[in-house]
Amino acid sequence: MSGGNRERAESPPNGPFDPVAFLEDAVQIPSHESVEEMRAFVVETLDRFGVESEVVAGGCVIAEKASPRPDAGPHLVANTHLDTVTPHVPFERGAAREDETASGTAGTETAIRGRGACDAKGPLAALLAGFLAAEPERGRLTLALTPDEEVLSLGAAALTGLSPGTEDRLDGDLYLVGEPTGLDACTAAKGRFQGTVELSGVAAHAAEFAGANAVAAAEGALAAIRTFDEEADPHPQLGPPKLTPTVIEGGEATNQVPADCAITVDRRSVPPESAEEFRSSLAATVREAVPESVDTEVALTDRESPFFEAFATDPDHELVATVAEAARAAAKSSGLPAERGGAVRPFGAATEASYFAPAPTVVFGPGDLADEAGAVAHAEREYVRVREVEAAAAAVGKTIAALLGDVETEGQTRTEA
Repeated sequence: MSGGNRERAESPPNGPFDPVAFLEDAVQIPSHESVEEMRAFVVETLDRFGVESEVVAGGCVIAEKASPRPDAGPHLVANTHLDTVTPHVPFERGAAREDETASGTAGTETAIRGRGACDAKGPLAALLAGFLAAEPERGRLTLALTPDEEVLSLGAAALTGLSPGTEDRLDGDLYLVGEPTGLDACTAAKGRFQGTVELSGVAAHAAEFAGANAVAAAEGALAAIRTFDEEADPHPQLGPPKLTPTVIEGGEATNQVPADCAITVDRRSVPPESAEEFRSSLAATVREAVPESVDTEVALTDRESPFFEAFATDPDHELVATVAEAARAAAKSSGLPAERGGAVRPFGAATEASYFAPAPTVVFGPGDLADEAGAVAHAEREYVRVREVEAAAAAVGKTIAALLGDVETEGQTRTEA
C-alpha cells in the first residue's frame, strides 16, 4: 500500500502523541525494501512535536533532549530499527483472534496486524512516546533509529564507530533497545557468526587408490563440529553456545575423488567469545580431526559490518531493575494478565544491542517473537495487542523519568557503565 493511499490515524497536530495512532500509520508504510518513506514519517512526526532531528551515519535518525544538568546524570540512548523483512504484510486492526491472546480474552482485546507491527514498529511507537514526553532534569536522552538491522546493520555500525572511518556518535552510558519482548526486560542475547570450513584434497580417478578425498574428510570435520562445545561452560544467562552445520558442498564428478568440500556453519555465541576467537578455535579443532593429506581453512563469512556478538548486562543493574519495575506497573495499570511483562530474561534473537555492549543494555518492547501458535515476528500473522503498545509506552516514560529525573544528591555523577 503506497503512502498516498494510507488512511491517516495520526495524533492531532496540537494534541499529545498517540503511540497507537502512530503505529497504525507506520505499519501501512512498506519498509522492507527501502526505509526512506518510513524515515521521513518519523522525522515529520518529531518535527510536528517540536523536536529537531538529524539523518546521519548511513541513514540513521538522531534526536536529542538535553537537561539543565547534562553531566549530573547518565546519557540514556533509546534505539530501534526502521526496516522490516520482506515481503510487506497489509495493515489490519480488529478484535484479537483466539491465536493472538494467551489470556483467553479473544474478542475483548484489540490487535494491530501487519509487517512491522511488533518487529519493530510497535517498540518504535513506545520509544517515541517516552522520548517525546520526556523532560530530563539531569543527564541526556538520545533517540537513535537505524535503517537496516534486518540486513547488515551498516547504519548502526557507522553510528557506533564500528565501521572503518566512522566515529561513535552515541557514546551512551545506558541503552534501551526496542524489540518485541512481551514487555519483559531482556538483559542478554547470543551472538551470531557465520563461517565456512574449507577442506582441500587432491583429485584422482575414483577407481584408483590415489588422491586425497575432501568429502571423506568431512566426516572428521563434522565430528569436530558436533563435539566442539563439549567442554564449554554454560553462560549464567544464556546457557551453552551452539554450533550448527547448515550447508555442505563438495565434489564435481561421480567418478572422481573430490578435491574440495565446504561446510557452512552457524554459530550462536555466548560471552566472552568474539568472532575471531571462535574462528581460530574451530580452525584448530578441525585441523586435528582431519587427515594430514587434506588441507583445512576456517574463514568467517565476508560482511561489511561486524557480526552480532553476544552481550550480557548484569541482571542486578539499575537499568534492568528500572525497566522491569516500570513494565510491571504499566502492565498492571493496563489490565494485562499478572504474568505478562516485567520478567528479567535473555532475548531470543541477535540484535544491534550487540554493538552497544559493554554499556548496560536492556532490550524491551511490546509483542512477541513467537507465541503458543507459532512465529509472530517475520511471519504473515505478525501482530501486537494495542494494550501492550500503550503499556510499553508508559513503561518507557516511567523508565526515562526514573533514570533522568531529579535526585536528592546534587551533582550526582554519570552512572558508571
